[in-house]
Amino acid sequence: MSSLTRLATQVSEVADGLCAYLDASPSPFHAVHAAQELLTDAGFTEVDETEPTPSAPGSYVVRRGGSLIAWSTAHLPADRPAHTAYRVVGAHTDSPNLRIKPQPDWARAGWQMLGVEVYGGALTNSWLDRDLGLSGRVAVRDTTAPHGIAQLLWRCDDPLLRVSQLAIHLDRTVRTEGLKLNDQEHLAPHWSTGAERTSFRDWLAQQVDVAPEDLLGFDAMTHDLTPARRIGGEGELVASARLDNLATSYAAVRALLQAVADPGEGGAADSVPVIVLFDHEEVGSTSERGAQSTFLPSWLERIVLAAGGGREEYWRALAGSVIASGDMAHATHPNYAERHEPGHPILMNGGPVLKVNTNLRYATDSLGAAAFTLACEQAGVPMQTFVTRSDLPCGSTVGPMTSALTGATTVDFGAPVLSMHSTREICGTLDQAGYAAALAAFLSPA
Repeated sequence: MSSLTRLATQVSEVADGLCAYLDASPSPFHAVHAAQELLTDAGFTEVDETEPTPSAPGSYVVRRGGSLIAWSTAHLPADRPAHTAYRVVGAHTDSPNLRIKPQPDWARAGWQMLGVEVYGGALTNSWLDRDLGLSGRVAVRDTTAPHGIAQLLWRCDDPLLRVSQLAIHLDRTVRTEGLKLNDQEHLAPHWSTGAERTSFRDWLAQQVDVAPEDLLGFDAMTHDLTPARRIGGEGELVASARLDNLATSYAAVRALLQAVADPGEGGAADSVPVIVLFDHEEVGSTSERGAQSTFLPSWLERIVLAAGGGREEYWRALAGSVIASGDMAHATHPNYAERHEPGHPILMNGGPVLKVNTNLRYATDSLGAAAFTLACEQAGVPMQTFVTRSDLPCGSTVGPMTSALTGATTVDFGAPVLSMHSTREICGTLDQAGYAAALAAFLSPA
Protein backbone atom coordinates (compact mmCIF):
# COMPACT_ATOMS: atom_id res chain seq x y z
CA MET A 1 0.00 0.00 0.00
CA SER A 2 1.45 3.39 -1.02
CA SER A 3 1.87 6.22 1.49
CA LEU A 4 -0.87 8.31 -0.19
CA THR A 5 -3.31 5.38 -0.25
CA ARG A 6 -2.63 4.62 3.39
CA LEU A 7 -3.08 8.30 4.26
CA ALA A 8 -6.44 8.44 2.48
CA THR A 9 -7.71 5.47 4.47
CA GLN A 10 -6.69 7.12 7.74
CA VAL A 11 -8.41 10.50 7.24
CA SER A 12 -11.71 9.61 8.91
CA GLU A 13 -10.01 7.63 11.67
CA VAL A 14 -7.66 10.49 12.53
CA ALA A 15 -10.41 13.15 12.32
CA ASP A 16 -12.77 11.17 14.54
CA GLY A 17 -9.97 10.38 16.99
CA LEU A 18 -8.99 14.05 17.12
CA CYS A 19 -12.59 15.10 17.84
CA ALA A 20 -12.80 12.57 20.68
CA TYR A 21 -9.49 13.80 22.11
CA LEU A 22 -10.58 17.44 21.93
CA ASP A 23 -13.88 16.70 23.67
CA ALA A 24 -12.03 14.81 26.42
CA SER A 25 -9.62 17.70 27.00
CA PRO A 26 -11.29 20.90 28.27
CA SER A 27 -8.16 21.78 30.29
CA PRO A 28 -4.42 21.03 29.97
CA PHE A 29 -4.75 18.57 32.86
CA HIS A 30 -7.45 16.66 31.02
CA ALA A 31 -5.44 16.79 27.78
CA VAL A 32 -2.51 15.11 29.52
CA HIS A 33 -4.80 12.55 31.16
CA ALA A 34 -6.39 11.70 27.79
CA ALA A 35 -2.96 11.40 26.12
CA GLN A 36 -1.68 9.20 28.94
CA GLU A 37 -4.70 6.91 28.56
CA LEU A 38 -4.05 6.51 24.83
CA LEU A 39 -0.44 5.61 25.58
CA THR A 40 -1.06 3.22 28.48
CA ASP A 41 -3.82 1.48 26.53
CA ALA A 42 -1.14 0.78 23.90
CA GLY A 43 1.24 -0.70 26.45
CA PHE A 44 3.17 2.28 27.80
CA THR A 45 4.04 2.15 31.49
CA GLU A 46 3.42 5.24 33.61
CA VAL A 47 6.43 6.32 35.66
CA ASP A 48 6.33 8.38 38.86
CA GLU A 49 8.95 11.13 38.79
CA THR A 50 9.98 10.32 42.37
CA GLU A 51 10.82 6.73 41.42
CA PRO A 52 13.96 5.48 39.60
CA THR A 53 14.01 5.86 35.83
CA PRO A 54 13.42 2.45 34.16
CA SER A 55 16.54 0.97 32.62
CA ALA A 56 14.93 -1.98 30.84
CA PRO A 57 13.86 -1.55 27.21
CA GLY A 58 10.25 -0.48 27.08
CA SER A 59 7.77 2.35 26.50
CA TYR A 60 7.17 4.88 29.27
CA VAL A 61 5.14 7.99 30.06
CA VAL A 62 5.50 10.65 32.78
CA ARG A 63 2.97 13.32 33.78
CA ARG A 64 3.69 16.60 35.54
CA GLY A 65 0.50 18.61 35.94
CA GLY A 66 -0.55 19.78 32.49
CA SER A 67 2.64 18.44 30.85
CA LEU A 68 3.68 14.99 29.67
CA ILE A 69 6.74 13.25 28.29
CA ALA A 70 6.78 9.78 26.72
CA TRP A 71 9.49 7.72 25.06
CA SER A 72 10.25 4.21 23.89
CA THR A 73 13.38 2.07 23.88
CA ALA A 74 11.43 -1.12 23.20
CA HIS A 75 12.94 -1.44 19.71
CA LEU A 76 16.51 -0.95 20.95
CA PRO A 77 18.80 -3.62 22.41
CA ALA A 78 19.27 -3.65 26.18
CA ASP A 79 22.96 -2.86 25.69
CA ARG A 80 22.33 0.14 23.42
CA PRO A 81 24.92 2.93 23.74
CA ALA A 82 24.01 5.37 26.50
CA HIS A 83 24.67 8.23 24.07
CA THR A 84 21.93 7.06 21.66
CA ALA A 85 20.45 10.20 20.10
CA TYR A 86 16.83 11.36 20.43
CA ARG A 87 14.13 12.26 17.97
CA VAL A 88 11.76 14.58 19.89
CA VAL A 89 8.35 15.97 18.92
CA GLY A 90 7.19 18.84 21.12
CA ALA A 91 3.76 20.47 21.43
CA HIS A 92 1.69 22.26 24.08
CA THR A 93 -1.54 21.46 25.91
CA ASP A 94 -2.79 24.91 26.96
CA SER A 95 -5.10 27.22 25.02
CA PRO A 96 -6.34 30.78 25.64
CA ASN A 97 -9.44 30.92 27.82
CA LEU A 98 -11.05 32.60 30.83
CA ARG A 99 -9.73 31.38 34.19
CA ILE A 100 -11.42 31.77 37.56
CA LYS A 101 -9.88 34.12 40.13
CA PRO A 102 -9.07 32.79 43.65
CA GLN A 103 -11.92 34.81 45.23
CA PRO A 104 -14.30 35.09 42.28
CA ASP A 105 -17.70 35.72 43.87
CA TRP A 106 -19.40 39.06 43.35
CA ALA A 107 -22.80 40.48 42.48
CA ARG A 108 -24.02 43.34 40.32
CA ALA A 109 -27.45 44.53 39.16
CA GLY A 110 -29.17 41.44 40.50
CA TRP A 111 -26.71 38.98 38.92
CA GLN A 112 -24.30 36.53 40.50
CA MET A 113 -20.95 36.87 38.73
CA LEU A 114 -17.56 35.13 38.66
CA GLY A 115 -14.33 37.08 38.44
CA VAL A 116 -12.06 35.83 35.65
CA GLU A 117 -8.64 36.54 34.19
CA VAL A 118 -7.93 36.21 30.49
CA TYR A 119 -5.34 33.47 29.97
CA GLY A 120 -3.13 33.95 26.92
CA GLY A 121 -3.95 35.88 23.77
CA ALA A 122 -7.63 35.00 23.54
CA LEU A 123 -9.92 36.45 20.89
CA THR A 124 -12.19 37.63 23.70
CA ASN A 125 -15.11 38.50 21.43
CA SER A 126 -15.46 34.79 20.65
CA TRP A 127 -16.30 34.06 24.30
CA LEU A 128 -19.47 36.15 24.17
CA ASP A 129 -22.94 34.59 24.11
CA ARG A 130 -21.73 31.02 24.50
CA ASP A 131 -22.74 28.28 26.94
CA LEU A 132 -19.69 27.69 29.11
CA GLY A 133 -18.70 24.84 31.41
CA LEU A 134 -15.92 24.64 33.97
CA SER A 135 -13.00 22.26 34.42
CA GLY A 136 -9.54 21.96 35.90
CA ARG A 137 -7.66 20.55 38.85
CA VAL A 138 -8.10 20.85 42.62
CA ALA A 139 -5.78 20.26 45.55
CA VAL A 140 -7.56 18.69 48.53
CA ARG A 141 -6.59 17.66 52.03
CA ASP A 142 -5.66 13.96 52.20
CA THR A 143 -3.61 12.62 55.10
CA THR A 144 -2.72 9.49 53.10
CA ALA A 145 -1.18 11.43 50.19
CA PRO A 146 2.35 12.87 49.97
CA HIS A 147 2.57 16.11 51.97
CA GLY A 148 -1.08 15.61 52.93
CA ILE A 149 -2.33 16.90 49.55
CA ALA A 150 -4.12 15.00 46.79
CA GLN A 151 -4.80 16.26 43.27
CA LEU A 152 -8.10 15.63 41.52
CA LEU A 153 -9.31 16.39 38.01
CA TRP A 154 -12.85 17.70 37.64
CA ARG A 155 -15.14 19.01 34.95
CA CYS A 156 -18.71 20.18 34.74
CA ASP A 157 -20.31 20.22 31.30
CA ASP A 158 -23.55 21.79 32.47
CA PRO A 159 -24.23 25.16 30.79
CA LEU A 160 -23.22 27.09 33.91
CA LEU A 161 -21.90 30.39 32.62
CA ARG A 162 -22.46 33.00 29.96
CA VAL A 163 -20.81 36.29 29.05
CA SER A 164 -23.66 38.21 27.45
CA GLN A 165 -22.94 40.82 24.81
CA LEU A 166 -24.43 44.29 25.05
CA ALA A 167 -27.41 44.79 22.75
CA ILE A 168 -26.71 46.94 19.70
CA HIS A 169 -29.48 49.32 20.82
CA LEU A 170 -27.26 50.30 23.76
CA ASP A 171 -24.08 50.68 21.68
CA ARG A 172 -24.83 51.90 18.17
CA THR A 173 -21.12 52.48 17.46
CA VAL A 174 -20.26 48.79 17.52
CA ARG A 175 -21.00 48.49 13.79
CA THR A 176 -18.85 51.48 12.83
CA GLU A 177 -16.06 51.48 15.42
CA GLY A 178 -15.88 47.80 16.28
CA LEU A 179 -16.38 45.89 19.52
CA LYS A 180 -14.25 47.13 22.41
CA LEU A 181 -14.03 44.91 25.48
CA ASN A 182 -12.46 45.71 28.84
CA ASP A 183 -11.19 42.49 30.41
CA GLN A 184 -12.20 43.52 33.93
CA GLU A 185 -15.59 45.08 33.21
CA HIS A 186 -17.00 43.18 30.26
CA LEU A 187 -15.84 39.55 30.47
CA ALA A 188 -17.12 38.45 33.89
CA PRO A 189 -19.58 35.60 33.29
CA HIS A 190 -22.89 35.45 35.12
CA TRP A 191 -24.13 32.17 36.50
CA SER A 192 -27.16 32.98 38.61
CA THR A 193 -29.67 35.68 39.43
CA GLY A 194 -30.37 37.19 42.82
CA ALA A 195 -28.70 39.65 45.15
CA GLU A 196 -27.27 37.14 47.64
CA ARG A 197 -23.78 35.98 46.80
CA THR A 198 -23.23 32.34 46.05
CA SER A 199 -19.93 30.64 46.91
CA PHE A 200 -17.91 29.24 44.03
CA ARG A 201 -15.61 27.46 46.48
CA ASP A 202 -18.56 25.71 48.17
CA TRP A 203 -19.96 24.73 44.76
CA LEU A 204 -16.58 23.34 43.66
CA ALA A 205 -16.18 21.38 46.91
CA GLN A 206 -19.50 19.69 46.15
CA GLN A 207 -18.31 18.86 42.63
CA VAL A 208 -15.30 16.93 43.96
CA ASP A 209 -17.15 15.60 47.03
CA VAL A 210 -15.02 17.17 49.76
CA ALA A 211 -15.80 19.50 52.64
CA PRO A 212 -15.19 23.18 51.77
CA GLU A 213 -12.42 23.40 54.39
CA ASP A 214 -10.61 20.50 52.69
CA LEU A 215 -10.50 22.28 49.32
CA LEU A 216 -7.01 23.78 49.57
CA GLY A 217 -6.58 25.20 46.07
CA PHE A 218 -7.92 25.07 42.54
CA ASP A 219 -6.98 25.68 38.90
CA ALA A 220 -10.37 26.39 37.31
CA MET A 221 -11.11 27.51 33.77
CA THR A 222 -14.03 27.91 31.39
CA HIS A 223 -14.62 25.88 28.25
CA ASP A 224 -17.08 26.16 25.39
CA LEU A 225 -19.63 23.35 25.46
CA THR A 226 -19.99 23.01 21.69
CA PRO A 227 -18.45 19.62 20.82
CA ALA A 228 -15.81 19.13 18.16
CA ARG A 229 -17.31 18.11 14.84
CA ARG A 230 -16.56 17.67 11.16
CA ILE A 231 -17.94 20.40 8.92
CA GLY A 232 -17.77 21.44 5.26
CA GLY A 233 -19.49 20.21 2.14
CA GLU A 234 -17.63 16.90 2.28
CA GLY A 235 -16.70 16.86 5.97
CA GLU A 236 -13.19 17.99 5.06
CA LEU A 237 -12.80 20.28 8.07
CA VAL A 238 -12.80 19.92 11.84
CA ALA A 239 -14.30 22.74 13.93
CA SER A 240 -13.50 22.83 17.62
CA ALA A 241 -12.11 24.68 20.56
CA ARG A 242 -8.43 24.19 21.44
CA LEU A 243 -7.16 22.99 18.06
CA ASP A 244 -4.24 25.26 18.92
CA ASN A 245 -2.52 23.19 20.08
CA LEU A 246 -4.29 19.96 20.97
CA ALA A 247 -4.34 18.99 17.29
CA THR A 248 -0.54 18.78 17.47
CA SER A 249 -0.64 17.00 20.83
CA TYR A 250 -2.94 14.35 19.38
CA ALA A 251 -0.84 14.00 16.22
CA ALA A 252 2.27 13.57 18.38
CA VAL A 253 0.67 10.79 20.42
CA ARG A 254 -0.50 8.99 17.26
CA ALA A 255 2.94 9.39 15.72
CA LEU A 256 4.69 7.90 18.75
CA LEU A 257 2.28 4.96 18.85
CA GLN A 258 2.88 4.32 15.14
CA ALA A 259 6.66 4.61 15.51
CA VAL A 260 6.61 2.13 18.40
CA ALA A 261 4.23 -0.30 16.70
CA ASP A 262 6.21 -0.39 13.46
CA PRO A 263 9.76 0.85 14.11
CA GLY A 264 11.16 -1.19 11.25
CA GLU A 265 9.28 0.72 8.55
CA GLY A 266 11.78 3.54 8.63
CA GLY A 267 14.66 1.23 9.42
CA ALA A 268 15.65 3.39 12.40
CA ALA A 269 17.24 1.57 15.30
CA ASP A 270 19.66 4.28 16.30
CA SER A 271 17.44 6.84 18.04
CA VAL A 272 15.00 7.09 20.94
CA PRO A 273 11.61 8.51 19.91
CA VAL A 274 10.22 11.04 22.41
CA ILE A 275 7.17 13.28 22.61
CA VAL A 276 6.81 16.13 25.10
CA LEU A 277 3.59 18.08 25.65
CA PHE A 278 4.17 21.31 27.57
CA ASP A 279 1.77 23.46 29.55
CA HIS A 280 1.91 27.28 29.69
CA GLU A 281 3.12 27.99 26.14
CA GLU A 282 0.42 30.63 25.69
CA VAL A 283 1.80 32.69 28.59
CA GLY A 284 5.54 32.38 28.02
CA SER A 285 6.39 28.82 29.18
CA THR A 286 8.13 29.95 32.38
CA SER A 287 6.94 27.44 34.98
CA GLU A 288 7.97 24.14 36.52
CA ARG A 289 6.35 22.32 33.61
CA GLY A 290 6.72 24.77 30.73
CA ALA A 291 9.15 24.64 27.83
CA GLN A 292 11.58 26.93 29.67
CA SER A 293 11.75 24.51 32.60
CA THR A 294 14.04 21.54 33.17
CA PHE A 295 11.22 19.09 32.39
CA LEU A 296 12.52 17.96 29.00
CA PRO A 297 16.30 18.21 29.61
CA SER A 298 16.10 16.46 32.97
CA TRP A 299 14.20 13.49 31.54
CA LEU A 300 16.48 13.20 28.53
CA GLU A 301 19.39 13.07 30.97
CA ARG A 302 17.64 10.56 33.23
CA ILE A 303 17.15 8.23 30.25
CA VAL A 304 20.89 8.42 29.53
CA LEU A 305 21.77 7.79 33.17
CA ALA A 306 19.41 4.80 33.33
CA ALA A 307 21.28 3.34 30.33
CA GLY A 308 24.56 3.54 32.27
CA GLY A 309 25.85 6.82 30.86
CA GLY A 310 26.96 10.05 32.48
CA ARG A 311 27.12 13.73 31.59
CA GLU A 312 29.50 13.05 28.69
CA GLU A 313 27.08 10.57 27.14
CA TYR A 314 24.15 12.94 27.77
CA TRP A 315 25.77 15.79 25.84
CA ARG A 316 26.81 13.38 23.08
CA ALA A 317 23.20 12.23 22.80
CA LEU A 318 21.95 15.81 22.51
CA ALA A 319 24.56 16.62 19.86
CA GLY A 320 23.08 13.93 17.63
CA SER A 321 19.42 14.69 18.40
CA VAL A 322 16.78 16.54 16.39
CA ILE A 323 13.72 18.25 17.90
CA ALA A 324 10.53 19.05 15.98
CA SER A 325 8.48 21.75 17.71
CA GLY A 326 4.87 21.60 16.61
CA ASP A 327 2.26 24.36 16.80
CA MET A 328 -0.59 25.30 14.51
CA ALA A 329 0.10 27.51 11.48
CA HIS A 330 -1.98 30.30 9.95
CA ALA A 331 -3.79 29.15 6.83
CA THR A 332 -4.23 31.94 4.29
CA HIS A 333 -7.54 33.57 5.15
CA PRO A 334 -9.71 34.13 2.06
CA ASN A 335 -11.25 37.32 3.50
CA TYR A 336 -7.90 38.77 4.62
CA ALA A 337 -5.43 37.46 2.05
CA GLU A 338 -3.51 40.77 2.23
CA ARG A 339 -2.47 39.93 5.82
CA HIS A 340 -0.37 37.01 4.61
CA GLU A 341 3.02 36.80 2.90
CA PRO A 342 2.13 36.64 -0.82
CA GLY A 343 5.03 34.37 -1.70
CA HIS A 344 4.07 31.74 0.89
CA PRO A 345 0.36 30.91 0.66
CA ILE A 346 -0.77 28.24 3.12
CA LEU A 347 -3.64 26.08 1.88
CA MET A 348 -6.06 24.21 4.11
CA ASN A 349 -5.58 20.49 3.47
CA GLY A 350 -2.37 21.41 1.66
CA GLY A 351 -0.05 19.51 4.00
CA PRO A 352 2.12 20.10 7.09
CA VAL A 353 3.75 23.52 7.37
CA LEU A 354 7.43 24.31 7.89
CA LYS A 355 7.65 27.54 9.91
CA VAL A 356 10.55 29.92 9.26
CA ASN A 357 11.52 33.27 10.80
CA THR A 358 14.91 34.94 10.31
CA ASN A 359 14.65 36.63 13.73
CA LEU A 360 14.36 33.23 15.41
CA ARG A 361 10.79 33.47 16.61
CA TYR A 362 10.88 29.97 15.16
CA ALA A 363 13.95 27.76 15.64
CA THR A 364 14.07 26.41 12.08
CA ASP A 365 17.41 26.51 10.26
CA SER A 366 18.53 24.66 7.15
CA LEU A 367 19.44 21.46 9.02
CA GLY A 368 16.13 21.34 10.85
CA ALA A 369 14.23 22.17 7.66
CA ALA A 370 16.03 19.33 5.88
CA ALA A 371 15.07 16.83 8.59
CA PHE A 372 11.40 17.80 8.43
CA THR A 373 11.40 17.81 4.62
CA LEU A 374 12.77 14.27 4.59
CA ALA A 375 10.10 13.19 7.09
CA CYS A 376 7.35 14.54 4.83
CA GLU A 377 8.94 12.82 1.82
CA GLN A 378 9.15 9.54 3.74
CA ALA A 379 5.48 9.83 4.74
CA GLY A 380 4.45 10.73 1.20
CA VAL A 381 2.74 13.98 2.21
CA PRO A 382 3.14 17.46 0.66
CA MET A 383 4.85 20.19 2.69
CA GLN A 384 4.18 23.93 2.81
CA THR A 385 6.37 26.76 4.14
CA PHE A 386 5.10 29.63 6.28
CA VAL A 387 6.74 33.04 6.60
CA THR A 388 5.08 36.06 8.24
CA ARG A 389 4.77 39.29 6.27
CA SER A 390 7.85 41.45 6.86
CA ASP A 391 5.71 44.31 8.18
CA LEU A 392 3.89 42.18 10.77
CA PRO A 393 5.21 40.73 14.05
CA CYS A 394 5.72 36.98 14.12
CA GLY A 395 4.38 34.66 16.81
CA SER A 396 6.54 32.08 18.52
CA THR A 397 6.30 28.68 20.18
CA VAL A 398 8.36 26.24 22.24
CA GLY A 399 10.98 25.60 19.54
CA PRO A 400 13.49 28.36 20.37
CA MET A 401 13.30 27.53 24.08
CA THR A 402 13.92 23.81 23.69
CA SER A 403 16.67 24.51 21.18
CA ALA A 404 18.45 26.84 23.61
CA LEU A 405 18.07 24.47 26.58
CA THR A 406 19.34 21.38 24.76
CA GLY A 407 21.62 22.63 21.98
CA ALA A 408 19.89 20.17 19.63
CA THR A 409 18.99 20.90 16.02
CA THR A 410 15.38 22.12 16.11
CA VAL A 411 12.69 22.73 13.51
CA ASP A 412 9.32 24.46 13.95
CA PHE A 413 6.33 23.15 12.05
CA GLY A 414 2.54 23.17 12.20
CA ALA A 415 -0.75 22.37 10.49
CA PRO A 416 -3.00 24.98 8.83
CA VAL A 417 -5.75 26.52 10.95
CA LEU A 418 -8.16 29.46 10.73
CA SER A 419 -9.54 31.53 13.65
CA MET A 420 -6.49 30.79 15.81
CA HIS A 421 -7.15 31.65 19.50
CA SER A 422 -10.91 31.78 18.98
CA THR A 423 -13.18 29.52 21.00
CA ARG A 424 -13.95 27.86 17.67
CA GLU A 425 -11.08 27.15 15.28
CA ILE A 426 -11.05 25.05 12.09
CA CYS A 427 -8.47 22.76 10.51
CA GLY A 428 -8.42 20.26 7.63
CA THR A 429 -9.02 16.53 8.05
CA LEU A 430 -6.47 15.59 5.39
CA ASP A 431 -3.92 17.84 7.08
CA GLN A 432 -4.37 16.02 10.38
CA ALA A 433 -3.77 12.61 8.81
CA GLY A 434 -0.71 13.97 7.01
CA TYR A 435 0.46 15.66 10.20
CA ALA A 436 0.48 12.42 12.17
CA ALA A 437 2.11 10.50 9.30
CA ALA A 438 4.91 13.07 8.92
CA LEU A 439 5.60 13.04 12.66
CA ALA A 440 5.72 9.25 12.73
CA ALA A 441 8.29 9.38 9.92
CA PHE A 442 10.24 12.02 11.82
CA LEU A 443 10.33 9.83 14.94
CA SER A 444 11.43 6.80 12.89
CA PRO A 445 13.51 8.19 10.00
CA ALA A 446 14.56 6.03 7.09
